[in-house]
Amino acid sequence: MTVIEVMLFAVPAFWVLYNLIFCLAATFAGKKKSNTPYPEASRRFVILVPAYKEDGIILSTVQAHEALHYPRELYDIVVIADSLQPATIQALQATSAIVIPVYFERSTKAKALHAAMNQLEKSYDGAVISDADNLLDADFLLKMNQAFLEGHEVIQARRVAKNIDTPFAILDTANEIISNHIYRRGSNAMGLSSSVIGSGMVFNYRLVREIFSRIDGTGEDKILQMIIAEKKIFAELGLPVQSIYYMEDALVFDEKIDNPAAFARQRKRWLAAQYSYLWEYRKNGWDALRKGNFDYLNLFLCHNLMPPRMLLLAYLTFIPVIYFIFGAYLFIPYWCWLILWSLNAASLLLPIPRKFFSRYFVQAVISLPRAIGIMVGLLFRLKGAGTSFIHTSHHKTAVNNPLVDAES
Repeated sequence: MTVIEVMLFAVPAFWVLYNLIFCLAATFAGKKKSNTPYPEASRRFVILVPAYKEDGIILSTVQAHEALHYPRELYDIVVIADSLQPATIQALQATSAIVIPVYFERSTKAKALHAAMNQLEKSYDGAVISDADNLLDADFLLKMNQAFLEGHEVIQARRVAKNIDTPFAILDTANEIISNHIYRRGSNAMGLSSSVIGSGMVFNYRLVREIFSRIDGTGEDKILQMIIAEKKIFAELGLPVQSIYYMEDALVFDEKIDNPAAFARQRKRWLAAQYSYLWEYRKNGWDALRKGNFDYLNLFLCHNLMPPRMLLLAYLTFIPVIYFIFGAYLFIPYWCWLILWSLNAASLLLPIPRKFFSRYFVQAVISLPRAIGIMVGLLFRLKGAGTSFIHTSHHKTAVNNPLVDAES
């Protein structure tokens, strides 16, 4: 019984300490800020926008991309039209965007991106992967161009909320802030690759084209970061080996889910991808362990084994209650659990800006129990989620986020 108790404590303690160490590394790291002067040398970019049934927002997204502060002749906007209405496609064709209709029996983002790049005749220096609901900061390409000139060609931008208008959107915003701080800024501060998010990603064009030719399924961001961290693909393409660079002053605005049903669909997709690829790529994980590739081990093993933060919080809140009631019959002192809960809370609260506490914290806390209940329920309903595309619809066309400046 004592051994079981120790395991029940040691496993969550490892994840709490992992998060806290990366959180503190990010907190004390100097902020990286790129200069964005108009350079003499300018790279050519393509903005790839997979649009699956996004008729309501895709036109406004393209119009926003057309207004970026970058020479228009040096970047193309490519809309990958998957299951869009004919009227939407016709409206898009009246813009400066390149529209590539695609048809799949079973749609995935990876298939759409691979099909589009196969049809593009031009060559580019860099590719921006941006979801249909994403809006890019006006200087986004200027900053990416500067990063490319400095030698960074595998980049994750800072994704921030487009909207903070419902309790679930507030909770999702807080989750994004924490993830950016720990798993992106913190990872770079520890000398490791930033994790990627699935959008706001910028890569050497040849590299990303080759990567997506190898991906056929959902959870493409998980596979993409593992292929990069494995490092082999750089040698195959004759490119310099790079870790994933987190560029926190390049912003991409992302629509946050605003209701429980959308939250459940999104998290179901994430959970299924996390655990299915942990099993599928286990052999590569052992190879990385033997070779001492800590970048791969971090992104593959740690990030896929790690329980979702909401479930970890629920566990660390529930177990101390059990110990409070039955502590006289158990081995680990009650105060050990309280310390662990406090350290976990510190790793979650340190990244949050003060303005969030004054305006949004109470709403986030009120919606947290329901979100945790959804997450627990999803653990028993993951069957089929890893093989099917679960779509989350979007409808926000403007940025409404008072926290953007506070986050930085």
